[in-house]
Amino acid sequence: MTNRYEQLKAQRRMQRRIQLVVEERRMARAAQISDPERTIEIPPQALRAIGRVPVTAI
Repeated sequence: MTNRYEQLKAQRRMQRRIQLVVEERRMARAAQISDPERTIEIPPQALRAIGRVPVTAI
């Protein structure tokens, strides 16, 4: 059984780790978005689905 101090310490440590991962992902995404030469291929299925709902979802 851990005491309250150890629980708070573990919680802060976990929160810091989560914060570092979020920041790392944010930086990676910013690097991808800022590349003006990068292109994204849109699959044909995605083009057909714009503004439509599949019948199974209703």
